Amino acid sequence: MAGLRRRRGKSGAVKTVIDGITFDSKLEAVFYNELKMRQLAGEISDLELQPRFDFEINGVKIGRYTGDFRYTENGKSVVADAKGGWVSRDYPLRKKLLKALYNIDILELRATPVRPKVPRKRAVKTL
Repeated sequence: MAGLRRRRGKSGAVKTVIDGITFDSKLEAVFYNELKMRQLAGEISDLELQPRFDFEINGVKIGRYTGDFRYTENGKSVVADAKGGWVSRDYPLRKKLLKALYNIDILELRATPVRPKVPRKRAVKTL
């Protein structure tokens, strides 16, 4: 890929620059290229990077969610987020707030399938 530079972020992700745009991870940059090609092919439209959604309740701003991409597919708006192995501690709450306040589900773009959580066995104390 032409014009590609890399440096590491706090989660160990490789910052990647494509078309003069810095992405937080190589995975996000790969999905950007894919979405850009889909837009050129006419499959999607209105591709937007870093869409912001403010969380406001009773006139008080309590937070914000910034996605990786927003685009229109088959007349519907889609918010997508590239997720590697590392997910921030507050992401599940922001995802629920986005659904509650805007009725938007986040499409999580992953390179590999998510491994299901295996319950940990607890030690049993004997008296």
